[in-house]
Amino acid sequence: MDKKALFKQLLPGFLPIIIFIVADEIWGTKIGLIVAVISGVLELIYTYFKEKRFDKFILFDTALLVALGLISILLNNEIFFKLKPAFIGVLICAVLGVSAFSSHNLMLLMSKRYLKGMQVDSNQLKALNRSIKIMFYLFTAYTLLVLYSAFYMSNEAWAFISGGLFYILFGVYFVYELINNKLKQNKLKNEEWLPIVDEEGKVLGKAPRSVCHSDKSLMHPVVHLHVINKQKQIFLQKRPAYKKVQAGKWDTAVGGHISVDETLEQGLKRETFEEIGISNFEAKLINNYKWESDIETELVYMFVTNYDNEIKVNKQELEEGRFWSVTEINKKLGTGVLTPNFELEFDILKKYIFK
Repeated sequence: MDKKALFKQLLPGFLPIIIFIVADEIWGTKIGLIVAVISGVLELIYTYFKEKRFDKFILFDTALLVALGLISILLNNEIFFKLKPAFIGVLICAVLGVSAFSSHNLMLLMSKRYLKGMQVDSNQLKALNRSIKIMFYLFTAYTLLVLYSAFYMSNEAWAFISGGLFYILFGVYFVYELINNKLKQNKLKNEEWLPIVDEEGKVLGKAPRSVCHSDKSLMHPVVHLHVINKQKQIFLQKRPAYKKVQAGKWDTAVGGHISVDETLEQGLKRETFEEIGISNFEAKLINNYKWESDIETELVYMFVTNYDNEIKVNKQELEEGRFWSVTEINKKLGTGVLTPNFELEFDILKKYIFK
């Protein structure tokens, strides 16, 4: 779910207050009050028949707008009339502030109220919180400007600030967000996309590789292939120095991500050929497990193959590679020469080799 979709889901929560503001400006407070009540009642009826429940939030929204309208009518004072947009701004700032700077994200709860089953991962939540904070600062600045104009500026200046400036300010912001979101989407199109899975391997969705490597909640599948020769030696690769994770350490012969719409077998064969140049081999799946590093979470599928022919290391993928004896590996355990990932799998491998 991108930010554009989130904005669309949040919009219904603001619908009553938006209707009131527009109707108030066009027809006046009395008509605006009537329209607000009618829209609130219709929304209550619609929610009741669709979801078989009485929505107290909608009732609260409508009652608050009615209270503002009645106070305005009863006082019939110019300064209250001029301060009314600021009162509404304070209300919105309060909702945005609580959502952005506390553990109670009212905006997210509001959006979930209008879209049942909505799921937001941690990366999307960060983007939403960023947008809410920006809107909070914009609304705060706008509200303060309305207050200042009500007391110290001309009626014409106040009219522009409380009316046209509001639409210009937030119109520009939303256009900026849409353009920024579009540019990000175009950038991500050129990235490798990975499937997001649960611990059973069921595909839940997909995400760009860079997103998966920055959000540990997005578990994605990877394949590891251990290559064993007749002497029961294990082929290891040395990870290049430019790698973000475990650079310069010795690791499983083959390791790589499964791309979207790719099976485990297809991904395994592709990665094996890319890294060590083997295309004709038979592999056996002997284990799978969840692995968490500092930057990502993987569902690792561990394969083994017996191979005695020449292995050509791809120097663009690996620094080097060679066969290691079990004794040699045992001496290096816990010294930082081997990756923690491989050391975990080595215990499983020994049982397989010497079964």
